Amino acid sequence: MALRFYDFTIIIEAEEDPEEGYYAYSPQLPGCYSNGKTMDDARRNMREALEQHILVLLEHHDPIPQTGRTVFAEEISIGVPA
Repeated sequence: MALRFYDFTIIIEAEEDPEEGYYAYSPQLPGCYSNGKTMDDARRNMREALEQHILVLLEHHDPIPQTGRTVFAEEISIGVPA
């Protein structure tokens, strides 16, 4: 079986309560979100949520939003001498 690939931007944010871990969502698919205890858990769970969301869209013959470009976002911390 051939696979078709779709690209989505996901955002992973720390929950307000650190004990709850991280919250993940895709701005391209409102209502598609997940969470996890760690960032890796949230990313893995979000991948599963996206897959399930896409399958439902395909079943209903609904369009799957694509930006037509690859986007990568990452937050980094930079230390400089004080």
